[in-house]
Amino acid sequence: MNILAVGVGGFIGSVLRYLVSLFAQSRGWTTFPWATLIVNVVGCFFITLIMSIAASITMPPQLRLFLTTGIMGGLTTYSTFDYETTKFLQDGAPLSALANIGLTLVICFVAGLLGIALARVVAPQ
Repeated sequence: MNILAVGVGGFIGSVLRYLVSLFAQSRGWTTFPWATLIVNVVGCFFITLIMSIAASITMPPQLRLFLTTGIMGGLTTYSTFDYETTKFLQDGAPLSALANIGLTLVICFVAGLLGIALARVVAPQ
C-alpha cells in the first residue's frame, strides 16, 4: 500500500509540475526558470505544512507518504533547479545562476516557515 500511495501521489505531483510549466510558458516566462521556482516554493510550503500537521495529529502513514513523498516529490524539481543553474553558468550567465540560487533558497525557506506557521493554526498542539 505504501508503494501505491507514493506512486499515485507521484503521478499527481508530476502532472501538476507539468501544468505549472505549461502555465509559465503560456505567460512567456521563459527567460528565467519561473516554473521550477514556483513548484519548489509551493512544494517547500506544503511539505512543511503536511509534516507539521502530521506531527500534531494522528495521520495514517499512507496518507503522509501519498502527500509528501508522492505528490510533493513529484511536484518539486530540485534536480531541474540544479541543472538550470548549472546551465546558466555554462551559458556565461553567472548573475542568473546566482539569482536562481538566491531566490530559490530564500523564498523556499520562507515558504517552509509559513507552512509551519499555518500548521500551528490549523492543528495546534
